[in-house]
Amino acid sequence: MPNYNKPHQFYAGVDLHARSMFVHILSAKGKTVFERDLPAEPDAFLDAVQPFRKNLVVGCECMFAWYWLADLCKGKRIPFVLGRGGTTRRAG
Repeated sequence: MPNYNKPHQFYAGVDLHARSMFVHILSAKGKTVFERDLPAEPDAFLDAVQPFRKNLVVGCECMFAWYWLADLCKGKRIPFVLGRGGTTRRAG
């Protein structure tokens, strides 16, 4: 699978754990526009990214809990990228 390299207006990085997730969103200029520790729940994630969804890509590390986030993003038509072993690849 090729590396993901499409430009976006906003970039969300998610450090996802079983019960919590840290969401950090950067603008294309590298400015932090959102940074918060949240419960690992779909509604919490969707509420956090709502103001940035028009042109957002979500990146998450590859670990056991990432599937629900990838499925949620796919269902909401938010690009999702899975990071693994120093590479970034698009999931789904």
